[in-house]
Amino acid sequence: MQAKGRVFKYGDNVDTDVIIPARYLAIAAPKELAEHCMEDIDRDFVHKVKAGDIMVANKNFGCGSSREHAPLVIKVSGISCVIAETFARIFYRNAINIGLPIIECPEAAKDIKDGDEVQVDFDRGTIYNLTTGKQYQGQAFPEFMQKIIRAEGLINYINEQ
Repeated sequence: MQAKGRVFKYGDNVDTDVIIPARYLAIAAPKELAEHCMEDIDRDFVHKVKAGDIMVANKNFGCGSSREHAPLVIKVSGISCVIAETFARIFYRNAINIGLPIIECPEAAKDIKDGDEVQVDFDRGTIYNLTTGKQYQGQAFPEFMQKIIRAEGLINYINEQ
């Protein structure tokens, strides 16, 4: 399983209220909700993101409330993977549950710049910065997590069983 795309880069402590502001949580349709993804930190994100793009952040990505809306709007916006130095634990769990691939790799998170072209091999945990030619080794997904992501989330995975 792989992802390849242009990078949207963010800093430390990007919380769930920045990923999807609480004022929009009454919106039930995921596509409509995703139209507000990252708007408080990056107004142009939803206008620039393309299917397959990759989000990169530093420490503690997804901190804050435990809402599943945060990884959902990232996925629905077209992001194929989030790379960060570290993730908040509940965001990590919610991301896997909805089938959003995420990978921790401190070196990649620090080095990769906004706009770089990046490719990720989830089976190996390898991250390639195609812009700079650098390669990084992140944590590969365990097989059971790969199955959940391939199924597009935990509920789909369970329904397939």
